[in-house]
Amino acid sequence: MGIIARQSLKGTIVNYIGAFIGFISTMFIVTRFLSSEEIGLTRVLFEAATFIGTFAQLGITSSAIRFFPSFKSKDGNNHGFFFYMMMVPLVGCLIFLPFFGLLQDVICDYFKENSSLFVDYYDWLIPLMFFVVYLGVFETYANLLMRIVIPKVIREIVIRLLLIVVYLLYAFHVINLTGFVTGYVAVYGVAMLCNFFYVSKIGSVTLKHDSSFINKDLRKDILKYTLFLMIGVIGGSITSRLDIFMVSAELGLNYAGIYSIAFYMVAIIDIPSRSITAISSPVAADALRAGEFERANDLYKKVALHQLLIGGFIFLILWINIDNIFAIIPQGDIYKEGKWVVFYIGLSRLIIMFLGFGYTLISFSKYYYWGLYFTFFITLITILTNQWLIPILGISGAAIATLLTCVISHAVQQWLVFVKVKGNPYTKNTFKLILLLILLYGVNCLLPQVDNPWFDGIYRTLIICLMGGIAVYFSRLSEEITNLVNQVLKIKVK
Repeated sequence: MGIIARQSLKGTIVNYIGAFIGFISTMFIVTRFLSSEEIGLTRVLFEAATFIGTFAQLGITSSAIRFFPSFKSKDGNNHGFFFYMMMVPLVGCLIFLPFFGLLQDVICDYFKENSSLFVDYYDWLIPLMFFVVYLGVFETYANLLMRIVIPKVIREIVIRLLLIVVYLLYAFHVINLTGFVTGYVAVYGVAMLCNFFYVSKIGSVTLKHDSSFINKDLRKDILKYTLFLMIGVIGGSITSRLDIFMVSAELGLNYAGIYSIAFYMVAIIDIPSRSITAISSPVAADALRAGEFERANDLYKKVALHQLLIGGFIFLILWINIDNIFAIIPQGDIYKEGKWVVFYIGLSRLIIMFLGFGYTLISFSKYYYWGLYFTFFITLITILTNQWLIPILGISGAAIATLLTCVISHAVQQWLVFVKVKGNPYTKNTFKLILLLILLYGVNCLLPQVDNPWFDGIYRTLIICLMGGIAVYFSRLSEEITNLVNQVLKIKVK
C-alpha cells in the first residue's frame, strides 16, 4: 500500500497515543471530578456543534476529496483551491446563523425539562461550531496533500492534553462551570489555529483564486455533487448523533453522561479507520475518476480487512475486560449501567469499519446521487428505532437502535456498492478472521477469574493478544502485517 501504509501506520500510532491519554483523562479524571450531568453537557455541546457544522460546511470536506485532483497544479497553488475551502464554510456559517436564532426556542423547549444545563449554555454552540468546522477544513486540506500525521497529533493529543488542563482547573475550583465551558470551547479554537499554521507550512494557503479555471461544466458538476453529498452527510450526521440528543432530552444529561462514557470506551475501536480512511480516500477518488474499478475494489478489500482485523481485536480485548474496567474507574457502579451500550455500539462500529469504505466508493463515483435516497432511508430508520426503544430500554435501547440502523443501512449500502461499482470487501481471509475472533473469545471464557481487576485484565489481555498475534502471523491473514513483522524482525522470506 506504499504511502497509504506508512501514513496510516504513523497516524494510527498517534491515534493510540491520543487514545491512551484520552483513556486516562476520561476514566480517571473526568469520571472522578465531573458529575455524569456535566459529562453529558460537554458531550451534547460538542455533538450539537458538530451536527450544526455539518450544515455549515456545505459538504466541502467531502467534495474537496473528489475534486482536488482536477485542481492540482505544478506550482502548488492548485488554482486557488484553498480559497474555495475557506469561503464555502464561511458562507455556510452565515447562512445558518439566522436559523440558529429562529430555532432556539424550539430546541430549548425540547431539552429544558430534563437537560436545563444544556439550555443555559446554548449560545456557546456558535463559537464551538466555527472552531470545529474549520478544524475539519484544515485537516481535510492536509489529507489532500497526503499529510495526516500532524493534524492527528493536534486532534488526538494536543486537544486532549489541553482538555485535561481545563478539567483540572475546574476540579480544583480555579474556574467555575461557566469558565469550564469557556475553556472547553477555547481548546478547539487553539487546535484550529494550530492546524492552520501547519497547512500554511506544507501547502499554498493563499486566498487568491483562479476563477477562469472553473468552467461552466466543472461548476455545474461541483454544485450538483456537493448538493447531493451534503444531504447525505447531513443524514449521516443525524443518524450518528440522534441517540445522544434523544437520551439527553428524554432521560436527562446524567444518562447522557453515562452513555457518553460507554461511547468513549467504544470509540477506541475505530481509531485505525480514521487514519486508513483519511489516506485511502484520495487514492479511491483518483481510481474511480479514471474508471479503474478493479483498483478501487482491491483497495476496498484491503481497507475492509485491515479495519476489521484491528477493530475486531480491540473490541474483543475491550469486551473481555469490561467488568474489570468498571471495577477500576471512579464511580464505576454508576457508569456500569452503560455496559451493554458498549456491546451494541461496539458491534455497530465493527460493521461500519468493515463496510464503511463502500460508501466512500459510492460518494466518489458517478452514482453519488444515490446518497440522497440512502440518507432518507437511514434517517427514517434511526428516528423510528430510537423513538421505539429509548422509552422501553433507556440507554441500552438507544444502543440497540444504533445497531439495528447500522445493520439495515449497511446491508442496503453494500448491495448498492456491489451493483454500481462492483465493490466487494469479502475475501476468504475475512471469514478466517471472524472465526479466529470467535475462537479467541471462547478461550477467554475458559480462563479462570481473578479477584484483582488489574491483574485479571492484564493476564487475559496478554494471553489473548499473544495467541491472536501468533495466529494472524502464521496464517498470513494480512500480507502487509506479516511483511511488516518480518521487516521489524529482519526475517528473510524466500
